[in-house]
This record gives sequence, C-alpha cells and structure tokens, in this order.
Amino acid sequence: MTSRALITTEAADLLATLQKRHGALMFHQSGGCCDGSSPMCYPAGDFIVGDRDILLGVLDVGDGVPVWISGPQFEAWQHTQLIIDVVPGRGGGFSLESPEGMRFLSRGRVYTDEENTELGRQAPITGARYAEGARPADDRTRIVAEAADACPVPGATSPA
Repeated sequence: MTSRALITTEAADLLATLQKRHGALMFHQSGGCCDGSSPMCYPAGDFIVGDRDILLGVLDVGDGVPVWISGPQFEAWQHTQLIIDVVPGRGGGFSLESPEGMRFLSRGRVYTDEENTELGRQAPITGARYAEGARPADDRTRIVAEAADACPVPGATSPA
C-alpha cells in the first residue's frame, strides 16, 4: 500500500526527542495562514482534529504519530505524497520544534497513475471516522533515509 505520509530519518530522530519531552504527539499539515505550509507538531490533543480532517498516516516513531490535513487542503493535495523533513531554522511559533533550532518542512512527490488508482480504492480516514475507531490497516515503515529517497530532486543526477 502506498503511504500518504513519510518522514525522513533525521526528522524522525527530532520527533523522538520531542516525544521524550512532551509525550504523545501529532502533526497537522498547515494550510498556509501563519506558518506557510509547514507540518505543525503538537502534543496529541492540543490541536482539535475536525470531522472533515483527513488522516494521511501514522508515522512509526515511538508509539506512532498521526499526520492530519484539513479536508479542503487534502482535496488539493490528494495526488501528492507528503514527506516530512527537517532543516535548520526556526519552526512555526506553535510547533514544538520551534526552540530546537530546526524546523519541520513538507516536501512532496506526485503519485504515479498506478499509485493514484491504488489510493482511490480506499476511502481516506476522516476525523469523524477516526473518532468512531477507524484506523489505517497498513503497518509498513514510513521512515525514509532522506527526502530524496521518496522525492527525487528534479535535474539531479543519480549515481552510476
């Protein structure tokens, strides 16, 4: 099954550090108002998931970290895999990594036609369905060594 959300090893390491400090966590992909299009990291429950929000996946870091996106934003991004990476800099004011000198960053990769067909066979889990107990069936890893492993940089040459 194709994953809608992945995380790089470096971002997963920062996330694990934040989990030790803050407990259970969650991501919500920002819609661009205050923090651009940043994946915002919150203590679980500090951001209220709406009935129409979409669960992109649960990252296999610690006890699992759900990744959410608003329903309308999902409509625009549904053909794109989200890869959560980390780069030096100050994160969004409300995101937990802000004081760490690093910030989470969304990268994206457009799905192939085959992946879109596969994903189209399964209805996404909304906040309402999640509240009723629905959970993703896929338990494969969602950690990639680097963003370029899932999201190649256009024009980059691959090693021979």
